Amino acid sequence: MIEAEGLTKYYGSFIAIEDVSFRVPRGEVVAFLGPNGAGKSTTMKLLTGYLAPSEGTAKIAGHDMSTDRLAGATRLGYLPENGPLYPDMTPRSLLEFFADARGLKGGHRDERIDAVVKQCELGSVIGKAIGKLSKGYRQRVGMAQVLLHEPDVLILDEPTSGLDPNQIREVRETIRRLGEKKTILLSTHILQEVEALADRVILISEGRIRFDGTPADLRRDGQGLDERFHELTKSGST
Repeated sequence: MIEAEGLTKYYGSFIAIEDVSFRVPRGEVVAFLGPNGAGKSTTMKLLTGYLAPSEGTAKIAGHDMSTDRLAGATRLGYLPENGPLYPDMTPRSLLEFFADARGLKGGHRDERIDAVVKQCELGSVIGKAIGKLSKGYRQRVGMAQVLLHEPDVLILDEPTSGLDPNQIREVRETIRRLGEKKTILLSTHILQEVEALADRVILISEGRIRFDGTPADLRRDGQGLDERFHELTKSGST
């Protein structure tokens, strides 16, 4: 459902990522792990078609996101780290706006709005201005809008960044529920996210993949996740 093949992105002489390759099959929740500045967000923007690769290909559900982006976008829900929320809107007016933008009409439009409000537990704040909501609720609003068109694939960039422990718990529970039916790639630099959510871990550092396997595989020779993270991300590691 998600395919990266030799993805490379240059900004002048700076190499943001180089030769990044992996595949995520249907129904898997993958943590895309790495320190700040490792290339996680760049890779996700390439996968979603927001950026064009300097080399390589990115595919969503078989659609090349450089040449067939619109078809790929119908199968994809993307939540960037700072999602497109408008503080003066309410969650309902925002969802209506995005539903119209995605071409949802009539009874199906209303059914999908009601479904994502329930799925993301927004009923108690549905009529409040988004700008007055907690960051946890704003994150749920962002999640609701990416689910409107029933995508098969979700790409979530730092979905718990800046949240307090209770808000993190709520967002994790939402992601767990979604992971029962969706293919999910979520970027993070938080090791607890790996333990809590992931079937598999892809670790990137300095723009290159350093590890691809299960959370259990990541703990090698009795080392904890924090020790392995440091070992794999320290400068010059291979």
